[in-house]
Amino acid sequence: MFNPTLLQPKPKTLQWFIALTIMLLSAVKSYAQFPDSTIITVGARGQYSSSDYQPLWLVANKYGTVADQKGDFSPFIRASSRHVLANLGYSEDTVDNSLYLKFGGSLYANNYLKKAVLPEAYAILGYKNWALRFGRFQQITGDVDPQLSTGSLGISGNSLPIPKVDIAVTEYTNVPWTRGFLKFKGNFAYGWFGNNRYMKEALYHEKTFYMQMGRGRLKVYGGLLHVAEWAGKRGRISLDRSFKGFLDVVFVNEADDGSVGTDQNGLRPSRAGDQRGTLEGGMSYEGNTVNLRGYVQVPFESGEEVDYQNRSALLGFVVAPTDQELRLKKILVELLYTKEMAAWVFSGQRQTLYNNGYYKTGWEYEGMVVGTPLFTNRNRANKYFPEIVPYNWDAPNNSVIGNTNIVNNMLMAIHVGSIYQVTDAMVGKTLITYVRNYGSLKTGPFNPVKVQFHAGQEFTFKLPETKWDLKLGVGLDFGDLGTTVGGMLQYSYRVW
Repeated sequence: MFNPTLLQPKPKTLQWFIALTIMLLSAVKSYAQFPDSTIITVGARGQYSSSDYQPLWLVANKYGTVADQKGDFSPFIRASSRHVLANLGYSEDTVDNSLYLKFGGSLYANNYLKKAVLPEAYAILGYKNWALRFGRFQQITGDVDPQLSTGSLGISGNSLPIPKVDIAVTEYTNVPWTRGFLKFKGNFAYGWFGNNRYMKEALYHEKTFYMQMGRGRLKVYGGLLHVAEWAGKRGRISLDRSFKGFLDVVFVNEADDGSVGTDQNGLRPSRAGDQRGTLEGGMSYEGNTVNLRGYVQVPFESGEEVDYQNRSALLGFVVAPTDQELRLKKILVELLYTKEMAAWVFSGQRQTLYNNGYYKTGWEYEGMVVGTPLFTNRNRANKYFPEIVPYNWDAPNNSVIGNTNIVNNMLMAIHVGSIYQVTDAMVGKTLITYVRNYGSLKTGPFNPVKVQFHAGQEFTFKLPETKWDLKLGVGLDFGDLGTTVGGMLQYSYRVW
């Protein structure tokens, strides 16, 4: 029986890290029948900052692998292997027609070798674009640019991945009888949040569905992400985790899951669990000299926010030249606006993005925001304002106030990113972000507005005729929230 707590990061010693490394290498080597399908990489990362925390773009969107502290040294290992179980015959399209099994994992020893972090541990059974996935694996929802975006408003890759089992169509796949004009992708997942939060042993639900139209150079798409935290225990409280309770979450039913009674103070039962999501749409154009892509994400926390009046959105536009001789590979511009916070909704029903009054941890996992890293939780805000103290999730109920863990979710941001070839062996990436932070409905020290700049510069060197990669990064934050500058040096070696 799978125990999801095995995937929760726990403080361990260097001996623990070495033991798991040996186990991981032995397992991959034992099952790797085809060396070409097995990849094993070892390396280490060092970082240092002028403050007690890292600049945003040195810590954000790293799948929870970077410790947000003054300095660190972290060795790591990554391994994956893919094996064909059966070749199912000829395929008319370009998609691999084999049934395959892929598994892998990664392990980091953070905090100067004192804390083991397991950002990946997964197995995938797949056929063409269909996959049954199990464990903890990297994921970004929506069609935001995975290299340059500030981060999806759904699942951005900012925190450790939530362990889960899901069935997914990972890439756009033809809808029968449409001759490729209509395509779809999506997933349906059941997961575990663990105990490092207000509601212990809470469960996770996720589903996505996207449709794409077009056969030529111009394609448009639209879709939906829906996620929920449900069930859970705290003291004498044990919320509904039955199959019916699961269906209530899946279909967003009004239901008494134990948090709000059917006739408590004259209230109707609420929706089961803490539910949120994004509505999404966009287009892409494949030209002779340039590829263009635009996208929009609109977040919602309740049914009232699925409304034309909802102006909170992430807008992105990507330009990628097709000429391989050009040094510029890609440039992105994004605008994120969430200042209004559903102002048209009756105050008694207004939600505050990523927060919840009953599931008080909100849209956070293992101390980091799951969605856009431009939203600030109490852990990060404590670096700017010592009076904002991170919650102890094991503290008495009345010492943890609902709707207050994400302390800054009303903002306006302009973001620019680019990737370019510096030399044949060196690739550069630049991120520059301007943010006006307005706090939350309970503004605290973010009132009046706090203006902040975040910049990140990264160079990746692939050493010719070797298996060595070298990465150098610099980050700079300055503005009303303070100034910090940091650097990062990482090397990796492909063992196999």
